[in-house]
Amino acid sequence: MVAYVIIPGIDGSDEIHWQSLWEKRWGAAAVRTTPASWTRPDLQDWVGAVQAAHERASRNAGRVALVAHSLGCWAAAEWLAQAQPDDVTAFLVAPPDPRGPAFPGEAAPTFLNVTARPLPCRSLVVAGDNDPYCDPKASAEFASGWQSPLHLLHDHGHINSQSGLGDWPTGRHLLRSLTDR
Repeated sequence: MVAYVIIPGIDGSDEIHWQSLWEKRWGAAAVRTTPASWTRPDLQDWVGAVQAAHERASRNAGRVALVAHSLGCWAAAEWLAQAQPDDVTAFLVAPPDPRGPAFPGEAAPTFLNVTARPLPCRSLVVAGDNDPYCDPKASAEFASGWQSPLHLLHDHGHINSQSGLGDWPTGRHLLRSLTDR
């Protein structure tokens, strides 16, 4: 059985975001991170929230899949580097470029110096070719640094609620291909 740790970006994912729809679909098999610093993100607070969610998710499951979006990708990657967990996969969607012009200023104090280092698990990076928070070149650099395959989506922006993906069946298929290996 796979449990899922949902790691949203700044301010969480609204009710029509694919992460929220997947969380509903998965029911008790999903645990959402709950950092205290949603609006003014603090990296260590977010990493601690991933740790707490992983502990809850792994109680009744043999494997855990991290399902991260936006700034949550960096929290997931930092937690993975620190915790080095066994039997985890990482689905990293639309990581923002900390050095890009659109990186949220409220996250800059603690997220600005993150770097993509090899992840200790199977992973997949999904990015948009027209994401305002990260251009395709930077997405490819992050995927390479994380030693992760990159799946580039055409014309879906930041792969969020505004992208109109709904339940995002293609994303669920990509996640299944990662967790079923």
